[in-house]
Amino acid sequence: MHEREYVITFGCPDRTGIIARIASFLAEAGGWIVEAAYHTDPDTGWFFTRQVVRADSLPFDVDELRARFAGVARSLGAESDWRIDDTGERHRVVLLVSKEGHCLYDLLGRVASGELDADIRAVIGNHDVLADITRAHGIPFHHVPFPADANDSAGEAAAFDRIAELVDEHDPHAVVLARFMRILPPALCQAWAGRAINIHHSFLPSFVGARPYHQAHTRGVKLVGATCHYVTADLDAGPIIEQDVIRVDHTDSVTDMVRKGRDIEKVTLARGLRWHLEGRVLVHGDRTVVF
Repeated sequence: MHEREYVITFGCPDRTGIIARIASFLAEAGGWIVEAAYHTDPDTGWFFTRQVVRADSLPFDVDELRARFAGVARSLGAESDWRIDDTGERHRVVLLVSKEGHCLYDLLGRVASGELDADIRAVIGNHDVLADITRAHGIPFHHVPFPADANDSAGEAAAFDRIAELVDEHDPHAVVLARFMRILPPALCQAWAGRAINIHHSFLPSFVGARPYHQAHTRGVKLVGATCHYVTADLDAGPIIEQDVIRVDHTDSVTDMVRKGRDIEKVTLARGLRWHLEGRVLVHGDRTVVF
């Protein structure tokens, strides 16, 4: 096993010669490609690729690779969108929580067992009920209370300012809303674009907003699900990373649906976060390609 790799993700308007140009660049540098995936979206005419290269096959480091690849990207079009990640750098994650702990417990367990290779730098909660379990894992917990008065916009803004300060000091690769029951202000959605990940307890775009299980129960659905998506200023409308469902029937109460839904939420969030950290999710507009 060659543990350290460089992950290249690239997108541009489709044209002939893209794969040949990238492959030639890597081959000339001695790059050993161990994984490659390609996709063209016929609706947008956009080309996507993810290439994984053995780090020890190149005679230079990741910074030099980025500098050299920038020229390749420019040659393939001014609209090119790309990044190069180094798996030798452990990914930093900050979690935002409220009171429900099932997603937090799951992610803490996966990291502790080595199943999810990530460094959870901090957990921030607008309630403190999840402080003890967080600290038991040796991770700092920060309690940032919000005003009880829903009309206290100044107090809410101050709370979000404090959260932003705590998050940004870690410069995380991902900011995970692990059932954080607050709507991020547009400024934070923009600042954390492509890094803020939410788990919504509904199979979006169905049953957006609050109390989706109650909505689903009223509608008599036979499947309930969860959606992991990037956060944007449009509520529950960000690019979707992963979704999953579980079957329910007429005998299930709202409580039963919530219990079953929590199982799906945990798995869906863990998958989405893993794929994000592995550089498998390429975003274009409101859609994603997941390699």
